[in-house]
Amino acid sequence: MHPTGSVNPDRDVAGAPVPWPAVGRSPEPGGSVAAVESPGAATVDASLPVGDPSSPAVGWALIRRQMGVQWPGIVIGVVLGLTWTAGRVSIPTFVQRAIDEGMATGDRDRVVHWATVIAAVAVVSALCTGGRRYMAFREARRAEADLRDRMFAHLLRLSFPFHDRTPTGQLMSRANLDLQQVQNFFALLPLTFANLVTVTATAVILVRIDPVLTLLALGGLPFIVALAKRMSTQLFPTLVAVQQESAELAEVVEETVSGIRVVKGFGAEPTQASRLATEADDVYDASMAGSMIRARFWPLLELLPNLGLVLVLLYGGHLVIDGRLTVGELVAFNAYVALLIWPMRMLGWIVAMAQRAVASAGRVAELLDTAVEVDEPRRPVSLPPLGGDDPRGAVAFRDVTFRYGPGRPVLDGFALDVVPGQSVAVVGATGSGKSTVARLLCRFYDVDRGAVLVDGVDVRDVALGELRRQVAVVFEDTFLFSDTIAANIAFAEPDAPFEAIERAARLAGADEFIAALPEGYETAIGERGFSLSGGQRQRIAIARAILADPRVLILDDATSAVDPTKEHEIRDAMAEVMRGRTTIVIAHRPATIALAERVVLVDEGRVVADGTHASLLAGDARYREVLAAAEEADRRAAEEAAEATGVEVQP
Repeated sequence: MHPTGSVNPDRDVAGAPVPWPAVGRSPEPGGSVAAVESPGAATVDASLPVGDPSSPAVGWALIRRQMGVQWPGIVIGVVLGLTWTAGRVSIPTFVQRAIDEGMATGDRDRVVHWATVIAAVAVVSALCTGGRRYMAFREARRAEADLRDRMFAHLLRLSFPFHDRTPTGQLMSRANLDLQQVQNFFALLPLTFANLVTVTATAVILVRIDPVLTLLALGGLPFIVALAKRMSTQLFPTLVAVQQESAELAEVVEETVSGIRVVKGFGAEPTQASRLATEADDVYDASMAGSMIRARFWPLLELLPNLGLVLVLLYGGHLVIDGRLTVGELVAFNAYVALLIWPMRMLGWIVAMAQRAVASAGRVAELLDTAVEVDEPRRPVSLPPLGGDDPRGAVAFRDVTFRYGPGRPVLDGFALDVVPGQSVAVVGATGSGKSTVARLLCRFYDVDRGAVLVDGVDVRDVALGELRRQVAVVFEDTFLFSDTIAANIAFAEPDAPFEAIERAARLAGADEFIAALPEGYETAIGERGFSLSGGQRQRIAIARAILADPRVLILDDATSAVDPTKEHEIRDAMAEVMRGRTTIVIAHRPATIALAERVVLVDEGRVVADGTHASLLAGDARYREVLAAAEEADRRAAEEAAEATGVEVQP
């Protein structure tokens, strides 16, 4: 145990870059954590240099590391590509031999011989083409999948502060659009190497045929390289802007789809459509800026190789007429020049694709570089085991100070002791810090000063998985997954027997309405469970917490979103769950508060009153004011809901 306000030497300092873990962790209802294997994660040190994601060096660092992991497959693809290149480069020479040794001399056998050789080489080249493409796309997909797995695992490890300030659309864009650009880069690797070798080998062969002709054919190559480099320099910031604008567009789409009920409830479709159009226009403008850069450079990149071909025809024709070059050599030379045109044309495209991949990789690297602010202790301490003579579930807040950001602290010297098995209602005005109490107990955030203890152990010293299995929370905003009811209840315990699921539902008061559904517990619910009523969703969430069987249960305003006329159904379930279990109830409705044995009033981040609901109601004016304000807020909310939906709701 460490003194209040001290830094535990076993924990990472908040803000330090954290290397990629071999195992990611996913949050479960009630805060429990499940291990998720990340393919290949154990073989890669994915800690990356922290830097500006708009700098190409950051993106290249990520790409190089991934190439280091996948080098065997990449090498196979490159070798197949080089074999394919060897076939392509050798065929014009064989054509020359067929013309000069067979057609020019009338030797039919030589023509047949070289035709057979060309056919054999073509078959091998075709097979290598198929293999090259397969390996290229296999490694590209592997890179995308591996980086996406690592990104997802890291996102699950990142704590609440990160998710509070990062829009979901931005994360979705990096997990999709940006990774697709990196995938495209890996798909091009074998072809890029093959094209480089094609240009080099062809240039050597051309010099051997005729140096002057080669100079005419390749004279534009330095200009092409210079143009490609200049285009790359101008294109990179534009491509970064395209990816950023695409992320902002994805953010608007995600918010609109997720909040479609609010959008329709307030008739805000035109507003959202206008936002979407604005973001789409921004993507269009950024994309067109990149297209204008390409449009300025592509004509010259297209023209220069063809000009070389024209010069070869003019000068080479004179050489053949003068007898200084055979027809076969000129045909072969023209074939080699034609062989160069496609790689030279592709040079600009490959550079653009590489730049876009590097820009995207930089955005991915920025996410992977994000430090985990609430991380695992280096040497975790286990909570005292359940069972035995001593009851478990004691909770203590010791002089806790906490702020979400700059400004006044939300909790300032907060102190509270809860004995095992006791139920305590935490009550306060909006912004008083009552919900923060629940978040600190689950260690969604770390305190700035002081300590939060469960059974005498600082929560910062407990492995997150163990802590969140032992401290379960039912949130105000109930989230259900698009799955069956049984799967939602058993989310924290996927292997739980059906009898345990049914018992949890029965204790939560959910068994009756579940049994009335067409497929019972196997009934699939829609996104976020909106096919169910608010009370039904809340009871399933309570059942989920019951199945986790925590030593401490937190009910964070669990009835605030429920129709007050149906609140008694949830209240009865809550009373059953709370019996004999340490429970912290964050509430503002008197009927829910009355379920707790003890009530504490929080104001400006401190406990200002402590007693029973009846005693505080009779003797504390501040307590009565908080309840009156909550009732008024409920009344206004009911009126707004009735106005928006046309259905009257009694407060």
